[in-house]
Amino acid sequence: MAVIPRRTSEAASGGPSPETGVRPRTASPRRPSPTAAVSRPDSGSRPNDRAARRARRCPPSAARSAAADSRSDRSSSRARGAPTPRPNTARYNDWRSVPVAPPDAFTPELAVSVVVPAYRPDAATLARTLAALERQTYPRELFEVVLVDDGSDPPAALPYQPPFACRIVRQPRRGFGLARARNTGARAASHPILLFLDGDVLVESAWIAAHARWHHEISDVVTVARVADAPLDGPLSRLDAESVRNRPGSVADLLAVGPGGRGSAARSGEEHLIRTRDLASRADDPFRALLGGNFGIGREFYESLGGHDESFRRWGLEEIEFGYRAYIRGGLFAPVPEAFAWHQGARDAGRRERDEANLRLQRAKCAHLIADRGIRKRQPGRVFAVPRLVVTIPVRPSDEGPAQPAADPLLRAVAALLADRFGDLVVRLETPAPEDPDDREDPGALPAGPLAALRESFGPDPRVFFSSGGSALDDFPASPLHLRLSPAAVERGFRPHLAARLAKRLGGAAAAGAALPDGSSVTISRAFALHRARRAGGTAGDYGETKTLSAREIGLGRPGAARPGGGGYPPGYPGALTRFLDRVREIRDPGGFRAFLRWGLAVAGRMFDERRERARAARAERRSRSGGGDGS
Repeated sequence: MAVIPRRTSEAASGGPSPETGVRPRTASPRRPSPTAAVSRPDSGSRPNDRAARRARRCPPSAARSAAADSRSDRSSSRARGAPTPRPNTARYNDWRSVPVAPPDAFTPELAVSVVVPAYRPDAATLARTLAALERQTYPRELFEVVLVDDGSDPPAALPYQPPFACRIVRQPRRGFGLARARNTGARAASHPILLFLDGDVLVESAWIAAHARWHHEISDVVTVARVADAPLDGPLSRLDAESVRNRPGSVADLLAVGPGGRGSAARSGEEHLIRTRDLASRADDPFRALLGGNFGIGREFYESLGGHDESFRRWGLEEIEFGYRAYIRGGLFAPVPEAFAWHQGARDAGRRERDEANLRLQRAKCAHLIADRGIRKRQPGRVFAVPRLVVTIPVRPSDEGPAQPAADPLLRAVAALLADRFGDLVVRLETPAPEDPDDREDPGALPAGPLAALRESFGPDPRVFFSSGGSALDDFPASPLHLRLSPAAVERGFRPHLAARLAKRLGGAAAAGAALPDGSSVTISRAFALHRARRAGGTAGDYGETKTLSAREIGLGRPGAARPGGGGYPPGYPGALTRFLDRVREIRDPGGFRAFLRWGLAVAGRMFDERRERARAARAERRSRSGGGDGS
């Protein structure tokens, strides 16, 4: 079984604002549990504890001064009359359905910030990277380069002053800081489009334009491009910045490693493009094609995601975790083959061994943060930082009235869901705002209805989340599946393994569910479609296939009152037969047998008294209804 310590969302906590800039993410599990993480092919609470458990895993820590400086430059980032990008409305990840200007008809209007993280950069390597950026077809007045020095000693410096806006920002060294450096660069950036480039990568002349034309049209698109190794040995070892700057043709021609040539194999991402038909299929993992050293994203969308997770302090996979969140939050992944780039040099054997060792640990971390079947294998009994499925059940205020807790179907429903073979889920109960007992005339007169029983029965369970505000998308923004049961559906009762059955019925659809004549409803939806609908309008069904299910397929029972019984005990409490057998096992000697008999007589006497009291109350009720005496 897999579960998650709850997370509040950006929306619930106010989200990253212009005052705080990018909200860096830090992983801090709300309960003692395995760690969490993610991967990089090319470069690198819950209310049970209340305040502590509801604390975000990614508290804001952006420097206000840097954000204020960048805000002052934003007015120059958008020319008068420049387009305003709109949220995408594609079905699944069908980027081909989005109208974007072709390269030969594209007119640059929005400014771009190129973020280049670096640690102890080699001067010649960095000079070649900057020289390649000099040859961009994008107007120089519409882009800047922000070089982020990750605590180099001695501090990194520009090898020369390029003919475009270029500056260095620095951050203190705190271990491997690539994720943090990208956030630092994004905060310092002045423009609405962010392109991320590694400091040892050579780009072609149309690199910025290839990415930027998508971001002129779509506000939540992530443009991804490949990177290939170009070993700089032999004749290539004499390549200098001047050669790159004054080359007669393309970088590929200069390196003599064109398609099929030496060094042309992509370092990562190509297999995902092939498998997903260039990311246009219904595969639910287009984010795996993202390479951190060559991708683009709108600044506002980047900030809304909280930036990169700064708990990644080893090499590898931090960009895959970031891409996963971008996809789950409804981002559109668009491949940009024109932005193909070349990595200067291949990794030596020693570095490959170190990278593989880091990746083994990063994959374990990613299994907690990425609820994708290709990364997180099914492991019954496990609890994960991000659950795959969130089951939401609204609890009506009227449910707080007096009732026998065991007779309340909510208790049985929660217990059944926690035992569901789907396993990797959390149950989220939408409840009224909790009442402060100090506000009551009689502080001891706390409610004793189903809601109170739910809190007492499941409050400490990390798989049960009580929410009195916001939505499931706010509380669990990175969970890929959301199931919602109406109170009427819960009252009907359902057979075991409802969650697993619904997930199977959903298949590759974006949404599935049923609305029954008695008012009960059950819906299961993919988070990417829900987030996209929230941003662009419509419903989850507008962004993919919708399935209509019957009550039989869902496994709902017939309408009717919940079964009485249980003596007021909650689900999971030992039944009468179990308690009786336990007493029998306690008999060890004649004294134990005599104690067992006395216990049996006491229980029988109590049951007789309770039955007599119920009979007396029933007679009094009948007399009251018939206008008879007061029943005394």
